[in-house]
Amino acid sequence: MRPLIAVIMMANINRRNVFSSSIFAGTKITPDVLVQTLKFEDQTSNIVSVQTGPEEKKRQTKKEKMKERREKWLNKISAIVRSREQQAAQARRKATPVVGDMRPLADALPELSQLVTSSRTSTHRKARVPVKKKPEPTDFSLMKPAQKRKLLETEISRFSEAVKNPAFKTNPLAAIGEHLRKRLKQEEEQN
Repeated sequence: MRPLIAVIMMANINRRNVFSSSIFAGTKITPDVLVQTLKFEDQTSNIVSVQTGPEEKKRQTKKEKMKERREKWLNKISAIVRSREQQAAQARRKATPVVGDMRPLADALPELSQLVTSSRTSTHRKARVPVKKKPEPTDFSLMKPAQKRKLLETEISRFSEAVKNPAFKTNPLAAIGEHLRKRLKQEEEQN
């Protein structure tokens, strides 16, 4: 019997040593540190009103409740529709290309005064040229297929001419401006 008691006593001593060597053995926490207060942002929304008498209790009819539910439902639907419209508008705005700095292109284009003087000279020349019965449409959607094909072929040839130009590789905007000036001169000469 005695060896059993000795084993039990040794086990108790080992338990005390384990607890005394725990990681929180030297930590002392005062009760003041444990007390916390919660701060509410809106205390009025958390307070439930207590009804003191029957005169404060307002009863809603079944129709009023149905109207409220319907209004809430319609508000939810309109919020969903508004959010979808906003998403669609945002997608449209994302699809729109951002141009950036237009200054180099504006510098490459001719001045307004040059265009006005060229238009005046072209109006004098138009008086000498016999007037066509039906002018060709300038809107691509209104053109006939043959006119569209002719316009596309001329634009393709101009584009390939601009790309082949060695000046285009060094300064594309200046090269495009130069081609535009040449084209305007050609149109003036034709008119």
